[in-house]
Amino acid sequence: METIKTRGEKIMENQRLGRQTLRLGHPPAVHSFACIGGKMESQGPLADYFDELCPDSFFGAKTWEQGESAMQERVLNKALAKGNLNPRDIDCIFAGDLLNQCIGTSFGLRDFGIPFYGVYGACSTMGESLSMAALLLSGGFGRLAAALTSSHYCTAERQYRMPMPYGNQRSPTAQWTATAAGCCILSTEGKGPFVTHVVTGKIVDKGITDVNNMGAAMAPAAYDTLSALFRETHTAPADYDLICTGDLGKLGHEIVTDFFCRDGVDMSKNYRDCGLMLYDLQKQDMHAGGSGCGCSAAVLNGFLLRGMREGRWNRIALAPTGALLSPTSSFQKESIPSVCHAVVLSNTKEAL
Repeated sequence: METIKTRGEKIMENQRLGRQTLRLGHPPAVHSFACIGGKMESQGPLADYFDELCPDSFFGAKTWEQGESAMQERVLNKALAKGNLNPRDIDCIFAGDLLNQCIGTSFGLRDFGIPFYGVYGACSTMGESLSMAALLLSGGFGRLAAALTSSHYCTAERQYRMPMPYGNQRSPTAQWTATAAGCCILSTEGKGPFVTHVVTGKIVDKGITDVNNMGAAMAPAAYDTLSALFRETHTAPADYDLICTGDLGKLGHEIVTDFFCRDGVDMSKNYRDCGLMLYDLQKQDMHAGGSGCGCSAAVLNGFLLRGMREGRWNRIALAPTGALLSPTSSFQKESIPSVCHAVVLSNTKEAL
């Protein structure tokens, strides 16, 4: 257990509730947030919650990879502007993407001059970056920190699966990588919502090898992390207004629901998945739903946080999931290890 002092000299406690769950003694507040999307996101049910929607997949750049970097640059600038901040105000930024060596992030943020940690949790990166930013501030090591991530359909497909011009047929379990970016700036002061708990995921591998079935590969990790959250905080699904996994899609969502059902836990009333929220699966022909780092990042930094600010929900558990594979591991017939990092967001600082 660690104690820190607030500016009012009141002793607060950061407490480890179990092996994976931390309760933050000084929960940082969401200061500002922003999200950007592309053409397919503009046609989805959450289009009105984006700060910018661009029909150009290059975002004015020469390549898709440069376009993803442009998304990161733009979304950070928008979050800064909405918070009346400039780059010098940010003590640290945690950010990542899906590309090799996280080039979407490093090239997109290189001109800001902000102390930087590049993070990679695959599609769980929004949960990972937000967790680390919250821990930094609650530990007393900064005043303002940013968490940012992105994905791009064209860059991800080129790296992980097929060249874009190939036009290969997608399997029924395939998901659509979101062309989107989201940024959340946390502060030690503010009206909230607040990050009250962080749940660090464990690597879980159940032997799935199909790169077109990410939902099945990641679902066990989501189940493991959410189980830890419920167990170590002594809560149940009913204690949350909304529980959102990152991008499991239709099949992964069904698997997690079934896992909990076997434990006698009903997830049917308030459990949703960002991969099922970002798109209209039928009208947009999304097969199993959305995926990619930008999926949960966009849903969080648009729909969810705005809904909390408007009082639609008071407590949310967000649990983005990531498949920790690479093209090399897939070519070598490796299975797909996965991870899920969760945070609890609340409109009050009350601990669970």
